[in-house]
Amino acid sequence: MAEPVLLVEKSEGIATVTLNRPKAMNALSRELRTAFQRALAAVNDDPDVGVVILTGAGRAFCAGLDLKELAGEAGTADDRESAVAGADVVTALTRCDRPVIGAINGFAITGGFELALACDVLIASTEARFADTHARVGILPGWGLSQKLARTIGIYRAKEVSLTGNYVSATQAEAWGLVNRVVAPEELLPTCRQLATDMLSCVPEVMRGYKRVIDQGYATTLSEGLRIESQASLDQVRGVSAETLAARRASVQQRGRTQSR
Repeated sequence: MAEPVLLVEKSEGIATVTLNRPKAMNALSRELRTAFQRALAAVNDDPDVGVVILTGAGRAFCAGLDLKELAGEAGTADDRESAVAGADVVTALTRCDRPVIGAINGFAITGGFELALACDVLIASTEARFADTHARVGILPGWGLSQKLARTIGIYRAKEVSLTGNYVSATQAEAWGLVNRVVAPEELLPTCRQLATDMLSCVPEVMRGYKRVIDQGYATTLSEGLRIESQASLDQVRGVSAETLAARRASVQQRGRTQSR
């Protein structure tokens, strides 16, 4: 029996989603794209899941769209357009209101790079490598890479990456602010799980609302972002009692004392 192309493991409020086509460097076949979209939709509706960890099996995080499959499809321009734009796994991530931690275990190439950029936090293994090969393949990006990368590492660095197709090492990615940190391969998932556990200790609805406010503000101007934050804050604080705030404040103080020892 064939291995499933996507693995989902749920434990202690964390859903670990693993792209599972290691022999194809987790390239996004039609089957994997469909399974991924369904899995993320299910996670988003699961009250027992608070944080998602996304990673890949084998030596790659994700090599992007399965170009071998694309070349073997009917071959018309409409077929290729449907594959590139119609099955957008990035949309599945952006619709997920839970924090998504990208555990970048290996190669994140082109569409796989875009998938990584759609995560909320990126932790990279020392084996991670990033590359944007759109210009080499001859296809313009459609899942956000041309806009997100420049906003993340700066326009000049982004142009160097995208207009050469050269690889960026995990160390360079960390220096440029592309990933939060770099850890040894064996520490990747434990580090991500600890980070997820820290997130789960926050107030769930506020954590999800905070993610939404950051994303909405990031996509617009500073002045509009400040307006979005102000309105969200007013809407949320109306439903919080003074007693609840006092209890939460005491919990935060205790955690601060524990962490500072």
